[in-house]
Parts: sequence; structure tokens; C-alpha cells
Amino acid sequence: MKNITYYLKATFSWFVLPFIVLVLASAAPVKNDVSEKEVIRLGFIPLTDCAPIIMAKELGLFEKYGVNVEVTKEASWANVRDKILTGELDGAHCLFSMPFSVYTGIGGKAGSEMKVAMILNNNGQAITLSKDFCGKVGFKQTGKVASVVAAKLKADKEVTFAMTFPGGTHDVWLRYWLAAANVSQKTAKIITIPPPQMVANMKVGNMDGYCVGEPWNGVAVKQGIGFTEISTQDIWKHHPEKALVVNKKFSETRREDLKNVMKAVLEACKWLDNRANRKRAAEIIGKLPYVNAPADVIEARLMGDYNLGCDQGIEIYRDNYMLFHRNGETNLPRKSHAIWFMAQYMRFDYLKEAPDYNAIADKLILQDLYKEVATSMKIKIPEDDMKPFVIDLDKAKFDPNAPADYLKQVNSINQ
Repeated sequence: MKNITYYLKATFSWFVLPFIVLVLASAAPVKNDVSEKEVIRLGFIPLTDCAPIIMAKELGLFEKYGVNVEVTKEASWANVRDKILTGELDGAHCLFSMPFSVYTGIGGKAGSEMKVAMILNNNGQAITLSKDFCGKVGFKQTGKVASVVAAKLKADKEVTFAMTFPGGTHDVWLRYWLAAANVSQKTAKIITIPPPQMVANMKVGNMDGYCVGEPWNGVAVKQGIGFTEISTQDIWKHHPEKALVVNKKFSETRREDLKNVMKAVLEACKWLDNRANRKRAAEIIGKLPYVNAPADVIEARLMGDYNLGCDQGIEIYRDNYMLFHRNGETNLPRKSHAIWFMAQYMRFDYLKEAPDYNAIADKLILQDLYKEVATSMKIKIPEDDMKPFVIDLDKAKFDPNAPADYLKQVNSINQ
């Protein structure tokens, strides 16, 4: 009898028990541990619109899609450019127009390739002027572009404006605003300052105005050193702003990893466009490791509630504040938008000869890759690329198929 009992116990231990353990293990949830995978490094500049990358990290979305991502705070856009080109960063939150500026030799060594994988946001930048000009100018006050800017702002000294990168989005918004006010840009000094340093530089009088992303316009209002002259959504509603820009080799050799990074960021973009999530997003990205700015300022402008400063009151945006997904309308990287920016380079005398617009857009924009990722996630793909569009500020119509004709028509007094 003892022998039979021993035999049954042994049989259970050797055969049945391992089978039960195997069944239970297969039924348990599997944690997607990506810690052993090769690290993907994504940079960001301390701006509100770095939120898709930061929230993808904070919400565990990179891990969900099986990629091991490290996010790193960078000091300047030039720093981002250099690290993407050398491969020290695999990608970054980046000015949409930077790759075209760099490739054409404006913001870097001509021919250097940085690839645009997707757009991160529309809208949400602004031009801030010093409090010295309260009541003297004001798009919001008059409904018109200020006509007394640049040299007319101050008769006692040279007027200085700051932007964040030559040929970058902030640079173009500033120059476009000046041109719309019929002001020659040769009468103003335009300097480059990293976004987080804008407020401090204005406080000590290093410039009279600047164009930058949030929260640094809102912070200037909160500190009483400047006011919001115009928001970029008033210049061009739903303009492209930041993009996920990646290293060329990374895009070619780690295509599946890049697709999974994009999926995580796209999911974060959708999460951010739920207004109920924006307070939490503001609290997270406002922390020291990220933007390091007051959460209430970040939240207010994320919600579209703009205290303009200088007794201009509150401007409420509801369909054209900072948006990250817009049901798929935001994230497609459009070649027509790349051509528009390069046309501005011609208009503002950055380039002496017309670039090969279409070839450059085709080379630097990973549109097919984006469409593949969006399709896999059942995200709508807009069909408006390469169709004409109108800029709200001056009602100028741009046909990406005929940039030379556009340049003949626009006001080019700055040249």
C-alpha cells in the first residue's frame, strides 16, 4: 500500500504538478518587460508641446508597445539638432521646420538629413512684447496687425526680437507677423535664444519681444514683464508646430522600433486631446525634470484660457488652442507644409535660389511610414496634402504646387 501511495505522489509531482503550473502561468497576465531591450533616446525642449513624448513615458505607453525609451531634457534646439545628426539621440520633440532649415543650410550643414516621422501638435505658440509697449500695440485690442512695431516701437534704441532657431517655426511666425505689419525686418535685430531663457532675458532688457512656445508666453504675463501680442493660431489656424524628428540611420535600421514609438506617441496625443486629462498633464509636465514651470500657467493655456496681460483681458480659445490629435488631422506630416516653410525661406531672404521643394519634402518626410502606423491604429488619414490653403493673418493663399507664383504675390518688403 505504501508503495502505491509513493508511486501516486511521485507521479503527481513529476507529471501532473508541472502541467498545472504551466497552465496557471500561461493564464496569468504577462508583464511587457522592456528593460532588457536596447534603449531608444528621445530628447525634448522644456515646452508645453513636449507633452506627447512625456505623457507617453509617464502613462507607460512606450512599455505597452514594447520599446525601452529614455527621455532627456535638452538645452537648445541647436543641441537637439546636433544630437539627432550624430545619433546621440534617436529622435526628439522638434520644430517641424528644423529639418528643412538644416538641410537647406540655414540652420546647419547643408544636406544633413533629419527625418520627420509625425506631427505632435497644432497651434499654441505666441509673440510676447515687453510691458513697455502696453497700450501702444495690440492685435487683440484692435483686431488688426500692429502697425507700429520694430523700429517704430522704440525711438531711443534698436529694437530686438528673439526667436529660438534660424528657420524654425518660431522664427517664421515672427517674421511673418512683421511682414504682415509692413515692417522691413532689416530695421529690427532678430536674435536666437533657447525657449526656457526667454523670460529671463526679457526681464533684464535683452530684447523687446520674442516668439516662443508655451508656457513661456504665459509665464511672462504671470510675472508682469510682458503681454501676449498675438497667438500663432491667429496667424494660421491649425498650423503645424512640433514634430517627432528622428535620426536617419535609426529610421532605416530600426523601423519596427520607430513604428512602436509612433504608436505610443499617437496614443498619448489622443489622451491629451481629452480635455479632462489636461489638468493632470499640466501637473506632470510642469515638474522640474520636464518643463519646470507653474502648472497653473501650463494648464490655463492648455485649456485655451489666455490671460493676455497688459489689461487686455482673457482670450478664450475652444477649437484652435493647442491640439495634439484632432481626430487624426494633426499628426500627418504634410509635404505641402514643408514647401510652405521653404517658400518663406525664399521670401525672407534666407535662400538666394529656390530649393528643390518636392525632392526635399519627399526625402525628409516619412509620410508612408506614418500612414502605415495610422492605418494599423485605425486613425483617419487626411487627404488634403498638396492642396492650396489660406493663412489667416493676411489671407494669403498658398498653392504648394506653385511656390514661385506665391512668392511673386506676397509682400516682400523685408528683402
